[in-house]
Amino acid sequence: MKIIKNPDKKEWPKLLKRPAIKEKEIRRIVKPILKKVKEKGDKALRLFAFEYDHVELDNILVSPSEIEDIDKNIDKDIRGAIKKAYDNIKKFHEAQLTELLEVETTQGVICKRKNVPVERVGLYVPGGSAPLFSTVLMLAIPAKIAGCKEIIICTPPDRNGKVHPLILYAASLTGVDKIAKVGGAQAIGALAYGTESIPKVDKIYGPGNQYVTAAKQIVNQKGTAIDMPAGPSEVAVIADHSAYPQFIASDLLSQAEHGIDSQVILITTDEDLIKKVIKEIKVLSEELPRKHIIEKSLLNSRFFLVEDLDVAVELSNAYAPEHLIISTENCDVLAERIINAGSVFLGNYTPESAGDYASGTNHTLPTYGHARSHSGVSVDSFVKKITFQKISKKGLKNLGPVIELMAKKEELEAHKLAVSIRLKNLRSNG
Repeated sequence: MKIIKNPDKKEWPKLLKRPAIKEKEIRRIVKPILKKVKEKGDKALRLFAFEYDHVELDNILVSPSEIEDIDKNIDKDIRGAIKKAYDNIKKFHEAQLTELLEVETTQGVICKRKNVPVERVGLYVPGGSAPLFSTVLMLAIPAKIAGCKEIIICTPPDRNGKVHPLILYAASLTGVDKIAKVGGAQAIGALAYGTESIPKVDKIYGPGNQYVTAAKQIVNQKGTAIDMPAGPSEVAVIADHSAYPQFIASDLLSQAEHGIDSQVILITTDEDLIKKVIKEIKVLSEELPRKHIIEKSLLNSRFFLVEDLDVAVELSNAYAPEHLIISTENCDVLAERIINAGSVFLGNYTPESAGDYASGTNHTLPTYGHARSHSGVSVDSFVKKITFQKISKKGLKNLGPVIELMAKKEELEAHKLAVSIRLKNLRSNG
């Protein structure tokens, strides 16, 4: 953990740097994987499953028999928790649906815009170090609400060639069409190019490690749409004297446990708070099973002491965190000034993990500074917005001369002709 007191603004870019990603090296490893999947399909997937997951796959897709009665074999408490999360996420995302937009821009000129779902979507669900069944909810629920025709999940199997039962339960709850026992960059290749078992999709969604992220970026360059650029998980906390050190420590630890390349940031006006948070981190981390990951992740952490909350907000916007927690007396006022963040958590009793699981917002968010230009996953991520226009005879008479003049000035005479020929027809026919 590095403590920085009142840094000069010129130093901010250097101090806010994320952990370096060995992009060239990772791409060098990923490109041949994608190439093999594209050329050999299911055969390549089975080879990679044996090499990376140490399992021989008979069937790449989860069979109906593996899903049957899965909920009966899951503890009642966790079933209830997942169902509650499902209800909250569904409620929040259903509210995001927009009505058909229709405007008469000029008399006789009607313009419309409507949502059309992406037909076939691929959802990547990590399952290596931990089975992220919550990601199934976060991706499949908005996909279903949007009306996607086919939803395919890719997730790595265990050593027995099985998908974790909680992932299967969440998938069955959300109505996913296909579940493939494939992880890593090879899963992204399968979704992008299609194989005998896995259909080619129109867009790929979901978090993953650096290899998955690199694979998504590569196939995106080749024409397959993706949800957003993403990197290691991160959180920033803005806090003042009213914050609880133990609460902040637990929030920082919750992100630090994601991986050794995760980053946590604390920005505060209270120097004593920094000392207390560090003390709490040491105490709380001792009992955590992922302590070895946390210790390495915390090497990337930064604790900033700043003059006032105005500077704190400015520093946070410069960082553009995936998650931002505001633990201050005037958190709602400060929130209005946040322009760069994936998702914001307000007040002492709003832990970041609420958004990860069950509050209703989506946890698939832009990282690595991409919150400056990208949104997190929502229903909008699963739809295309198509515009329509219809012009009546009177409308063309009203708007035609404007189009003719603009086309003429741009020296696009065929554009002008398309209007002029119609206006001539209208004059000839009264």
